[in-house]
Amino acid sequence: MAGNAFHNQNGVVFVNHLPLPLPFPQPFALINHRGGGEVLVPYNPPLLTPLGFSVLKAQMDELRSISLLQFMVNEELVPSPEEEEKRRNVIVKLKQIVLAWIKKVAWQHRLPKQQIAATSGTILTYGSYGLGVHGSDSDIDALCVGPFFATMADDFFIVLRNMLKGRPEVSEIHCVKDAKVPLMRFKFDGISIDLPFAQLKVLSVPENVDLLNPLFLRDIDETSLKSLSGVRANKRILQLVPNVENFQSMLRCVKLWAKRRGVYGNLLGFLGGVHLAILVAFVCQGNPNASLNALIMNFFETFALWHWPTPVILQDGLPAPGDAMETRSLMPIRLPCSPYEYCHSNITRSTYYKIRTEFLRGYTMTRDLLKPDFDWGSIFEPYAYSKKHSRFLKIYLSASEQDELGDWVGWVKSRFRSLIVKLEEIQGTCDPNPTEYVDMDVTEPNVVFYWGLNPCKRNFTDAVSVKEDFMTNINNGYQGCPGRMELSIVLTSELPKNVLADGTGSGKHTKACWKILDYYNQQRIPIYSQHLPHYFVGYVATNGEPEYPSAGG
Repeated sequence: MAGNAFHNQNGVVFVNHLPLPLPFPQPFALINHRGGGEVLVPYNPPLLTPLGFSVLKAQMDELRSISLLQFMVNEELVPSPEEEEKRRNVIVKLKQIVLAWIKKVAWQHRLPKQQIAATSGTILTYGSYGLGVHGSDSDIDALCVGPFFATMADDFFIVLRNMLKGRPEVSEIHCVKDAKVPLMRFKFDGISIDLPFAQLKVLSVPENVDLLNPLFLRDIDETSLKSLSGVRANKRILQLVPNVENFQSMLRCVKLWAKRRGVYGNLLGFLGGVHLAILVAFVCQGNPNASLNALIMNFFETFALWHWPTPVILQDGLPAPGDAMETRSLMPIRLPCSPYEYCHSNITRSTYYKIRTEFLRGYTMTRDLLKPDFDWGSIFEPYAYSKKHSRFLKIYLSASEQDELGDWVGWVKSRFRSLIVKLEEIQGTCDPNPTEYVDMDVTEPNVVFYWGLNPCKRNFTDAVSVKEDFMTNINNGYQGCPGRMELSIVLTSELPKNVLADGTGSGKHTKACWKILDYYNQQRIPIYSQHLPHYFVGYVATNGEPEYPSAGG
């Protein structure tokens, strides 16, 4: 091609003779766009025949798909083989630890020898790792599944925790007991792990147990059912999509788009991982043979024009259940496994408007397949908060210790929806930026949020009343030592340089971590086995918290 090309004054490369048997006139141009790739477009094309136009669109679709795949590589959305191997090794080691734990617990419960030999537990992954769309810095959501005799309060949160604590690969282990799904959070070989627990009414849990089989759900408690939800939803989504590889590539791109454009994060009223996975799977189902570019185009078109609150429901070939329609959510999205229920959502009027606006933006930018200056980089361009808003609500959260800060920030974030709703009452709308910043000018551990305030007739300038109302909400039920919170109104000119320069996606993102229990830094009492009275199980902290029932009652 290079031998048949020449440059004009604008730097456009013209090609007189293409090495492709394409049934349309010449010449064509290769446009070098900002993303570093090249797009082949017709230069002042004459009227094309329907066949020629279809071939041209197919060619452009292929070029866009190739360009998007290269964009994914440039953004390092796919972990390296070494990183993948490290994660696989972590899962293998966790499974070995859980199997040893189950044998130990079975002996403590004085089960017969033949049952001890037969019993087993396992680890199942879900979330981004379970769907195969994790990044190099992603954590691993892993579910510990145990048999009927393993309890959450004693066996999981004490025995297994102590076994993990004694491993050299494990660090920063905490127990999060008062979340909706209780779990342990720790790092294994430097990789962050979230580990909830579910108890099945069986003696032995197969390594690859099929949790979509209703037999395994018989008589299990509500906490275990909630813990199983993520694994079951993941498994069903992967079963329902026509092409898993296309689904994974598309979901990686959509998650990056949502993070960059400031519409990712369930706690702040936006779309969470499971919401995006179902939306992407829905588009894949409707376009089973589409290219990656066509799938992204259809994604934006579908949900920019969607008649919300019509629910998004994956087609599974089963009779539609006769359950009541979801009326509480502005954007209802149904989980794809029975018993059917809708994804938990914190979407408010403000965040609904922001999500819809970003869907429409994506649709506008991608719908013209022959757009000569198309650039994937512009689709994923970070949302410029400092250019969109002139005033911000600054939320400053701090604590005396770094570990305490994690507790405090996690708890406050879990209550953010009430703050958004309060601001909507006063301001009309607000634009919560999910990115977390750190004020480097102070010594105490801190996290800072900057939420955009849209202009309105009733601009408020005093955040005192808002703070008092929000403090009442977050103090209700928090069992730890509360940190400090300051709310203030700042102008764009008063924003720190790192906020002015930073778009979404490059700031720090942390998961909610409510009350963290570290038994070794608190007064402790010994716990002995109920089945072997003289057998020491471990310690439990005496911090005045209520007892938590085990997963088996």
